[in-house]
Amino acid sequence: MASFRQLIPPVAKVLRDGEIKEILAPELVVGDVIFIEEGDKVPADGRLIEENTLKVDNSSLTGEAEPQLRSLECTHPNILECRNMVFSGTLVLTGNGKAVVYGTGHNTQMGKLATLTEQTTSVETPLRKELNNFIRIISIIAIFLGISFFTIGFVTQDLFLLNLIFAIGIIVANVPEGLLPTVTLSLSLASKRMAKRNALIKRLESVETLGSTTVICTDKTGTLTQNKMAIHSMTLGFEQIDVSNGEVPPDILMKVAVLCNNSRLVEGPSRYKGDPTEGALLMYASKFADIDLMRENNTRLKEYSFDSLKERMQVIYHTYPGEQESYLKGATEVVIKMCDHILMDGDEVPITEDDRNKLLDMHLKIAGRGERVLALAYRRADEEIEYDTGFTFIGFAGAVDPHRPEVKDAIHKCHQAGIKVVMITGDHPVTALSIAKNVGFSSNGHEPVMITGAELDKLSIDELSKKLKAPYIIFARTSPVQKLKIVQAFQSRGEIVTMTGDGVNDAPAIKNADMGVAMGSGTDVARESADMILLDDNFATIVNAVEEGRTVFDNIKKFIAYILTSNIPEILPFIAFVLLSIPLPMNVQLILAIDLGTDILPALALAVEKGEGDIMKRPPRSKYERLLTPQVLLTSYGMKGPIEALAGFTCYFAVLLDGGWTWGQALLSNDLLYRQAIMAFFAAVIVCQIANLLVSRTRIESALSRNMFTNKMILLAVVSELVILSMIMFHPFANKIFGTAPFSMEYLVLAMPFAILLFVQDEIRKYYIRKGSLLAKTFLKW
Repeated sequence: MASFRQLIPPVAKVLRDGEIKEILAPELVVGDVIFIEEGDKVPADGRLIEENTLKVDNSSLTGEAEPQLRSLECTHPNILECRNMVFSGTLVLTGNGKAVVYGTGHNTQMGKLATLTEQTTSVETPLRKELNNFIRIISIIAIFLGISFFTIGFVTQDLFLLNLIFAIGIIVANVPEGLLPTVTLSLSLASKRMAKRNALIKRLESVETLGSTTVICTDKTGTLTQNKMAIHSMTLGFEQIDVSNGEVPPDILMKVAVLCNNSRLVEGPSRYKGDPTEGALLMYASKFADIDLMRENNTRLKEYSFDSLKERMQVIYHTYPGEQESYLKGATEVVIKMCDHILMDGDEVPITEDDRNKLLDMHLKIAGRGERVLALAYRRADEEIEYDTGFTFIGFAGAVDPHRPEVKDAIHKCHQAGIKVVMITGDHPVTALSIAKNVGFSSNGHEPVMITGAELDKLSIDELSKKLKAPYIIFARTSPVQKLKIVQAFQSRGEIVTMTGDGVNDAPAIKNADMGVAMGSGTDVARESADMILLDDNFATIVNAVEEGRTVFDNIKKFIAYILTSNIPEILPFIAFVLLSIPLPMNVQLILAIDLGTDILPALALAVEKGEGDIMKRPPRSKYERLLTPQVLLTSYGMKGPIEALAGFTCYFAVLLDGGWTWGQALLSNDLLYRQAIMAFFAAVIVCQIANLLVSRTRIESALSRNMFTNKMILLAVVSELVILSMIMFHPFANKIFGTAPFSMEYLVLAMPFAILLFVQDEIRKYYIRKGSLLAKTFLKW
């Protein structure tokens, strides 16, 4: 709401008591007459009663990049399309005017958007749902086993307090205490990597949401395009001027482009101020002519501004001593009718009806490429009047907002990844369609489906749902409410939707989407509503972020499988203690040393692994895919975990038996032999966890394909495990805390074959998955 308020100017010029006064904008009331001029933000919704070449930028409301000329007449049923309306928070680009206030605060179009955004609820992220599900399952398993073994122990030994302690031990062993901080840290690291790629994450969980995205709804202007109008084509008569090679156009064409123009060049990124198309003409002309000198040598006598009814702009200039010329630019149909000659090979020749038809065909061809076409003409002027005939047609200027060069590859990458890209724009359907085709919205005979805002209002939910099945969809001339409707329609089909935008009009849809993405150059409102901000406004950055999000989910599954594996060698000692009446092979302190010590850094090392080669060639993960699956549990609890437990028991009993222990003999917790034995069990588990770490670097590819030095955190993690192991084994203070004692290193060699077995069996599992084994894909792929 604070962001919306920043869009309202602090003061407004208003007519009060017959005088023009400046008052605070919140003090405006319905019926006030306000004055607006170039550079002002409109303080309230108003109906024009006077205007002088007034153009406004409504893009924050409508998403339409083209400046809108205002007039005193309008019969359009959509208030946002009414030419005699100005809206709160929009910017006056040129001209000035007076308007009667008819809406303030929440009753303005901007206020309605604010209310809609406030009422829109944020969607819970898939990762949060998955973590909640994971915690629920692990908790059920832990509590069930704790209660079960408490009951068994109490029945067999009838010692309440002792069995309660061991029940708690079972629960502790089942719960991976290090998981949630590891998830948080891994998401933080992923966010840091994404920031380096110009994607700023605001909510950590949203990193993974990108990876499960199935539909990306993107704006056109500034996201797919560069938001920089430029002259793309120029003709002289029927001949094309080679713009790309810098072919020098004739002086008369340059004069019309520069003098029939109210924009001006300025310092800064935009390079011009004023209408984008006029600015593009100036930028083009500046390559061949001295614009300032041309304007200095020619004096403007009269201007007949562009009018939405006449669709033309005409100026009269004093050019040479005793000579005057009229320069004209505007809509093709209008300009051609006003011409009776055409410039061909430097000569003015009479224009025929056939010539006019050819010119109209040329116009359609240029417009079909998505260019905004202006026709240019001139004539000699005897008087300072607005002429309707007698002009000589010079040629066409085609301006286009070029698409970003990297966007086409990015969209192709999305299609390979099974992600549907949908364009939602406030621009004209012809412009939207042209840009869409240029950036890859068609393939294999599939043409994009075009749906305008007017058509969208008429579609029922079922009809819209059918159209949403199309591979390529373009929504043009859409309103803010319609953008929200589109997002919700996709979500109702079970899609995970990422919505991009930069304006106030995009805020409700951004907030409601599973993943809201705002442009860095967009409004504060859009950025506040979003989960991620694109610092470079580039669609390709979204695709990079999707790749990062998929990698995050893969990596979370990797370290979950890694962490859960150690649960088995943590649980089985308690089971063996209760059922076999042997000294407890591993105490609670050592369990926590694994969960909160040795496993943390290795899990983080897995969290920063690069994605596997096919990460962007897989379809988006199903919304039914879980972090904790039967396959993950089978791999961790049924394959790797038992190997680690077996290694631990082997080393444990080897130390006990060599020390003279006999079956059934009780050992006190401070007995040196017992302390050495549990130390051996712990050390064997750590050795196997190192092998588990190395093999867990990939889910499908062979771990042998990964260079150890591509992830330096892996080396650091291995070193950290060995350091912690050494501390617990050899440091007297640690021995006291953990109840351990040093043992002969020859016993640790007994764990090596088990570590190798763990590594080999997981490589075999991944080999059969890569080979396409149905059994492996069904039961072993996680």
